[in-house]
Order: sequence, then C-alpha cells, then structure tokens
Amino acid sequence: MKRLVSLFALFLLIGVVNPAFAQSILRDAESEALLADMSRDLIRAANLSPANVRIVLINDPSINAFVAGGQAVYIHSGLIDAASSANEVQGVIAHELGHVTGGHVPLQDRMAKGATAITILSLLLGAAAVAAGSPDAGLGLMQLGQRAALGNFLAFSRAQEATTDAAGVKYLAGAGISGRGMLDFFKKLQQQEYRYGIKRGSDTSYVISHPLSGERIATLTADLQGAPAWSKPNDPALEARFKRVQAKLRGYVADPKDTLRKYPETDQTVPARYARAYAYHLSGYPQQAAGEAAALVKAEPDNPYFLELEGQILLESGKVREAIPPLREATARTNYQPLIATTFGHALLATEDAALLPEAERVLRQSVARDRENPFAWYQLGMLYERKGDSARAALATAERSSMTGEIGRALASGQAAMAGLPQGSPDWIRAQDIVMASQGMLQDRKKK
Repeated sequence: MKRLVSLFALFLLIGVVNPAFAQSILRDAESEALLADMSRDLIRAANLSPANVRIVLINDPSINAFVAGGQAVYIHSGLIDAASSANEVQGVIAHELGHVTGGHVPLQDRMAKGATAITILSLLLGAAAVAAGSPDAGLGLMQLGQRAALGNFLAFSRAQEATTDAAGVKYLAGAGISGRGMLDFFKKLQQQEYRYGIKRGSDTSYVISHPLSGERIATLTADLQGAPAWSKPNDPALEARFKRVQAKLRGYVADPKDTLRKYPETDQTVPARYARAYAYHLSGYPQQAAGEAAALVKAEPDNPYFLELEGQILLESGKVREAIPPLREATARTNYQPLIATTFGHALLATEDAALLPEAERVLRQSVARDRENPFAWYQLGMLYERKGDSARAALATAERSSMTGEIGRALASGQAAMAGLPQGSPDWIRAQDIVMASQGMLQDRKKK
C-alpha cells in the first residue's frame, strides 16, 4: 500500500513539474541572436516586449518546446535538429507564446493540485476499504481515483493546447509570417504519432496531453491559409542563418561520428564545414578542426562567429597567443557580445601575462554587466581578482557564480567574506549583502522542508 502511494505520487510529480531546471541550457551567441531575430515580430504581435521575452535553448534530443512560467520559451535542441526551416520553428514559438499570454503555467498548477486532491481522496478511501478487509474494492477505488485525476488533468491540458494553437495562428498573421511552417511541423508530429500507434479511437489517444496532430491540422488549415502572409516566401537570409546554426548545433551535441557521416568531407558548404569543425574539435582532432574554421574565416573574414570559433579552437588546443587576435576581433565586431567577450577575457587570462590583466578586467566586467546569468564569466572574473590580490571581489564573484549554480552554502560563505573585505555601503558590498540574505532565506526554506 505504501509503495503504491509513493509510486503514484511520483507519477503526478513527473506529470506536472516542468523539466526546465533539470536539463542543461545551451548558450551560444549566434544561436541566441538568430532566435531573437526569428521571434521578435511574433513577440510584438503577442503584445509582449522583445526585451522581456527569452527564447532559451535546452540540450535535449527530444522534439519538444515548453514554457515554465514568466516570459521564457524553452526549445529543445532536438526540435531544432528535426525542423526543416526557420519558419517551422517560428510556428512553434508562436504556439508557445500563446501559453505565455494565456497564463497557462499557473492554471496548470492549480489543475494539478485539483488532480492531486482527487488522487489523495481515492487513496484514503481505498486504504480504508483495504483495512476493512476488502482489498479488491480498495484497489478498485484507488485506480478509479487515479484515472479520474489523470483524465481531468489531460483533458484540461488538451483544451489549453487547442486555445494556444489559435493564439499562435493569430500571432503569425500579426507578424506577417507564413503559417506553412506550423502546418509542416504538425505533419512531422503526426508521423511520430503514427510511428507509436497513437491515433483517433485508440486507447492512447485519451492519455496524451495534446490534441492529435491530425485534428490540429484540420482545425487550423483554413485560418492559416486565409492569412495574407500564407503565400509569402520564407526570408532567405534567415533560412541561411538557420541552416548554419542547425549544423553548428548538430556538430556540438551529436556524436561526432554521426555528424561526420551526415556532413562528409565532400560537402564543402558553410553549414557542413561548421558541423565538422565542432565534431573534429570535440573528438580530439585539433588540426582538422582548425582547418575547417580557417576555411570558414577565409570565406567570410568579417563573420564574428567564424572568428569566435577559430579563436575558441586555438585557445582550447593550447595555442593561447594565437587565439587572442580572432577573439578580440569577434568581440569588437559584435559590440562586446557577452558570451564572446567572456571567451576573449578567458583567453587574455590564459596567457598569464600581467600586462593583459587591465584589458581582461575591462572585458569581463562589461560582460557580466550585460549578462549576469553567465557562471563562467563570474568564474573568470574571480580568477582575475585573485591574481590582482583583491580577495574581497574574488569572493563576490564566487558568490555570484555559486548562487547561480545552486551552491547555496558556498554562495553564503563567499558573500559573507566579500562583505568583510569591501567598503561598507559600496555597490559591491550591497550586492554581497543581497546574496547573503537570499542564501540564508533559501537555506532556512530547505531546513523547513
């Protein structure tokens, strides 16, 4: 009985808790710039501000996207890999923005609590029946409650998805973006359903959280085709950028052997070279990786992302001094984009040249000022302050990084050390105090739980 209760409680937890923080986030300057450009008009069509909405890439091979509260849309790397065009991904983003504007995460939480209440009641009644000497009746009550709770929750989820589809159609039309990609992606999902035997009238059709893709296609086709932008061709520049980022992502997350089979040496296109550069680099062939990166830079000498790649490969291959020029140029050409600037700052520190410390400090401080949610940048800044003998600010950088990575004990201790060494009332001292207070609150919450 105790085991059954525990197992079903775990099932409910998996069903309602979003996996956003259990998976690794992929940070890449080029990918983030592309996703921002792809989604900007959609965000505005949803009456949201592009400055407040984030499109976050998750390292997960499954074909999925989700929201987890707030104004963030999470997209799995598997979805980017499966998409045939940027327009398909725009269709997915439009749909997910419907979840954001509809406030569906809080609604789902309330529905999940209701489902849990039904389940607990059925478990209590079932346990009472078992204790009274009717084990079969008790198990029947438990199963009935579980089915009712799950059925209510999934029906609610399917209704949400249908509403969100309609919102996505509206946002595509408002942004002047064709809905062909949305339909094409639903057709991909439909093929997945066929593969796993999910179809109308089957038992599985009642235990899924989304309407069947065929139903969604039938419902949305007329509205999508009736929009003025239906026949509008895809933006060729955007699609070319998408193919590059897609290849780059494949080279980074896939098994290098699979990447090299998909992009053989005979393929001399830019996306193929991009994928191979990462595959070679990850599999320990620095010369081949550097060769592909050099070919990319030769083809487009002013492309900051190719310069970034060239510098990164040189840096991680131990050629630190040679990495400095391309990384410096990439940083300048992107107006000190924080992720690229962090790699540049790392390279400057890696030279162990004291004369380069002032430039490294300027670059890294600017990086964290524009993007505070980068643990690696705080780590590099902490190393810099250690070398300068500024232990208080090194401790503050460690506190910043630790609070981001969930190391609450270290964040608290480092924040207290920073406060002890910084001028009281200074901006850095106040920031250290904020981290200390937040860490103490989180530790107290943990003790209560």
